[in-house]
Amino acid sequence: MLLREAMTDPLLERYGVIIIDEAHERTLATDVLFGLLKEVLTKRIDLKVVVMSATLEAEKFQNYFLEAPLMRVPGRLYPVEIFYTQNPERDYLEAAIRTAVQIHSCEPPGDVLIFLTGEEEIEDACMKVRREIGNMGDRVGPVKVVPLYASLPPQQQQRIFDDAPPPRDGSSGVPGRKVVISTNIAETSLTIDGIVYVIDPGFAKQKVYNPRIRVESLLVSPISRASAHQRAGRAGRTRPGKCFRLYTEGSFKKDLQEQTYPEILRSNLGSVVLQLKKLGIDDLVHFDFMACFSHSIVQEIDFFLNSNTTLPLKWILLPKKLWPVHFWHFCGPYAKDPPAPETLMRALELLNYLGALDDDGNLTQIGTVMSDFPLDPQLAKMVCASPQFRCSNEIFTITSMLSVPNPFIRPRDQQGEADEAKSRFSHIDGDHLTLLNAYHAFKQNNEDSQWCYNNYMNYRAIKSADSVRSQLVRIASRFNMSLVSTDFTSRDYYLNIRRAILSGYFMQVAHLERQGSYLTVKDNQMVTLHPSTCLDHKPEWVMYNEFVLTTKNYIRICTEAKGEWLIEIAPHYYDLTNFPACEAKRVLERIYERSKVNY
Repeated sequence: MLLREAMTDPLLERYGVIIIDEAHERTLATDVLFGLLKEVLTKRIDLKVVVMSATLEAEKFQNYFLEAPLMRVPGRLYPVEIFYTQNPERDYLEAAIRTAVQIHSCEPPGDVLIFLTGEEEIEDACMKVRREIGNMGDRVGPVKVVPLYASLPPQQQQRIFDDAPPPRDGSSGVPGRKVVISTNIAETSLTIDGIVYVIDPGFAKQKVYNPRIRVESLLVSPISRASAHQRAGRAGRTRPGKCFRLYTEGSFKKDLQEQTYPEILRSNLGSVVLQLKKLGIDDLVHFDFMACFSHSIVQEIDFFLNSNTTLPLKWILLPKKLWPVHFWHFCGPYAKDPPAPETLMRALELLNYLGALDDDGNLTQIGTVMSDFPLDPQLAKMVCASPQFRCSNEIFTITSMLSVPNPFIRPRDQQGEADEAKSRFSHIDGDHLTLLNAYHAFKQNNEDSQWCYNNYMNYRAIKSADSVRSQLVRIASRFNMSLVSTDFTSRDYYLNIRRAILSGYFMQVAHLERQGSYLTVKDNQMVTLHPSTCLDHKPEWVMYNEFVLTTKNYIRICTEAKGEWLIEIAPHYYDLTNFPACEAKRVLERIYERSKVNY
């Protein structure tokens, strides 16, 4: 929100004091905000900025903010005893389950918190802990095992705050215990009373973006020492506790990095670059990121490019073989924490193709409008293009549904019923239209929470989408954007919506190859439709919302497109003179030939 305000009030004159908490998390927004605040502080001597964190690299932040005063406030945690394994564990999941069972059978009363990496692992661990402790019979007290992960329905998430079960034989029996098995959402975001024992396998899932193939993956990675300290601290909130780390002390000291890598080093920077351009920051190389280039490396870049400004976009958009290789090689080693140069260039390339930046890297008229929407650039372009396809009402709905967590719930023990419920909203042309149908059904049923429950829909997510939609409509009204729809009975109703979606996602298209698999356009990555898709056939062309790497290369939220639309909506991107050899190129050549004949 503060970044949004800075677009209209660059000096943040409404505020006298700004407090930034949990600064160590180094999200995209906070890193950009740090750079802006540092600049504002040089112009407003009356402004006070307080940066707070429990596990901060204090000296680094102090140096960044021009030797600002540093205050250390001692914490009030109870003492936590740390235990390490003697040898590395082969299977951290089995080790975590074994440790939980040992705690339940041998340790005094107190609840247990286990950190694991994702939904599948957590549900598997819940089942195994229940089974192992159930096999021990009356020798141990009862146990309540509760999972916690982001996609869990809200009412089930609330179970982590339930009390531990009472003893089986009244007050004289062996006391019960609650075991919470969670992702790192429980690391800092919330405090669960009664936790005395923490089991830390030392892993978490991290989002990593590969700019060369434009793939965002969730990878299981070792945590940082700062995260390990945060996890251990969960055990000392209400009384002295114990933390069992399922790795050796040597690994903790030598193998784990001090802090988690900032999000700016592992994310797509399209939204960040668009925001900076709107804020009037054209020189991205010299922008004073918390993750920034050192002064000496900036001088070397300037010397190499023989220019006192950042790279002109015309140069960036040359074929990769013409990029000066030296630029990549000397940027990395000498920079302090830089956003990768290639990631910045991919972001500029994306914005140029979307029409948000011109060939000189300046914000265009449509780019100015796009930057006012708190959306990813592709979604913002889709919204801006929708009036010309006479479907802006529907595109606002689809965009809002894409901006919230998955509205479809699929409980592990009711997958068949959930799939059947989702099929009632499915559209033959794809997942974007399925989301539209679900929202319309929600409104037609008077936004009833019981209806959502009966149809395996996340009421909180879909209400949030409704709120997002209202916000987007308010922003659109500032630009006099017309809210229109094609007549529902017209054969063009769904066609227009799909064309509008393609106007934002023409860079995220895959073509069906002869052998039956999909290949992403230009990047030539072999991909598979995600199992959650509503498509019951394999269209020749599909546009997709996400490319995720898990067990396979999956494309998620897919909708059918047509080859003719590609050359009509994005001829600059589908210019075959700069197109890799593949089956998609040959198909496009035939489409171009047909279009010339028809013309």
